[in-house]
Amino acid sequence: MKKTTFGVIVGNRGFFPDVLAQQGREDILKALKKNGFKAVTPDATETKYGAVETLAEAKKCAELFARKADEIDGIIVTLPNFGDEKGVMEAIKLSGLKVPVLIQAEPDEPGKMMMGQRRDSFCGKISTCNNLRQAGINFSLTNSHTVSVSSEEFVRDLEDFAATCRIVKGLKNSRFGAIGARPGAFNTVRFSEKLLELTGISVETIDLSEILGQAEALKDDDKIVRDKLVAIKEYAESGSVPQVSMLRLAKFGAVVDRWVAEWELDGTAIQCWTSLQENFGICSCVQMSMMGEYLGKPSACEVDIMGLVGMYLLQLASGTPSALLDWNNNCQDNPDKCVCFHCSNLPRSFFQKATIDFQEIIAGSVGKENTWGTIVGQIKPSPMTFCRLTTNDAAGVIQGYLGQGEFTNDPLETFGGYGVAKIPNLQTLLQFICINGFEHHVAVNLSQKAEAVAEALENYLGWDIYRHI
Repeated sequence: MKKTTFGVIVGNRGFFPDVLAQQGREDILKALKKNGFKAVTPDATETKYGAVETLAEAKKCAELFARKADEIDGIIVTLPNFGDEKGVMEAIKLSGLKVPVLIQAEPDEPGKMMMGQRRDSFCGKISTCNNLRQAGINFSLTNSHTVSVSSEEFVRDLEDFAATCRIVKGLKNSRFGAIGARPGAFNTVRFSEKLLELTGISVETIDLSEILGQAEALKDDDKIVRDKLVAIKEYAESGSVPQVSMLRLAKFGAVVDRWVAEWELDGTAIQCWTSLQENFGICSCVQMSMMGEYLGKPSACEVDIMGLVGMYLLQLASGTPSALLDWNNNCQDNPDKCVCFHCSNLPRSFFQKATIDFQEIIAGSVGKENTWGTIVGQIKPSPMTFCRLTTNDAAGVIQGYLGQGEFTNDPLETFGGYGVAKIPNLQTLLQFICINGFEHHVAVNLSQKAEAVAEALENYLGWDIYRHI
């Protein structure tokens, strides 16, 4: 994952000890470097101690940030003393950057409250936030009002803020591909391209027949087919898959890879049942799984573009692959457990053990020989974050819900890709999903990033999000 780069503003106020600002700058830069982040900040020779107090210093900081705008993912305001709230506000406003902003205030110590040592950052943070709110600048807060940049708590704040920054930046000008039309029975995956475009998310479309036509035109011994065949065999156990089906999977995958590269797409959603089985004799699942696992380009079932957006933003938050699952079955009589399932196209890293198989549900209507290509197994025990987004076309807004839980090690005898999910107050969540008409699909990621995701979607993108507790 690419290193996150922060623009750093060190607040200062002249009648508080300057040495605190000097030391504070050194401390924040040390903390960022130690935890794998990059920083852009005024040099100690450009402003007093490299901090920002006066309008002149704010302008120098703003000019630096503007020059480095393509590099900066977010801004951190650190207050080693009270800080000048107007200087902080002017630096951000004049830079023109529209990125997340984190406000951190250094704590005072009981034995250092006399002039020459006291910080008053506790109070300064409130004043800084007040000025940013007046200027219409959205910002994020550390979990504790004051927190030392050298503490483990601040490391967690940094990680969450970096995830928020990656989501905001990653969704801006993102591009997704819709391969084929949504299956006729799936009204649940309807969405508004126009609402997505207003947020900076574009959708490119291609008819499934074009993909299949290009795949049919490939020869068995074409290099891209041979290379893809090797990649599939290396990806997961495929010993039971007929050779003719493996070649079809390789041809389909090679064409999709080529189209994704040509249009510089960040992810795809693919029409599957039953057109792909009836017209080409495969399932697209292993190709979708590989794109998420190897390329960081998630792929959603049934042309579920909004499910794909959820998968992508969870991946941006965690740096690991995401999956799309059905809220599918109850789990005995435990109200906080359910079975999450798909046919499946889950990334390989989700499984305890992954195998390429046939799709048992569709096989009954189109024949087993036409349904090879699923990747199956049980999801390994792991913490998880879930997210679902939808376009409310009538209201003209994007809505969603998210929360955290875990996949358990409960034994389950079934097929496809599956896992038992344990989620606190699950019945309340299910009531919310049904009452508000959300889809049966949900994006999941084997991490716990709900706070960072909620901050990005609500605070910076302005989406209507329910945070399940």
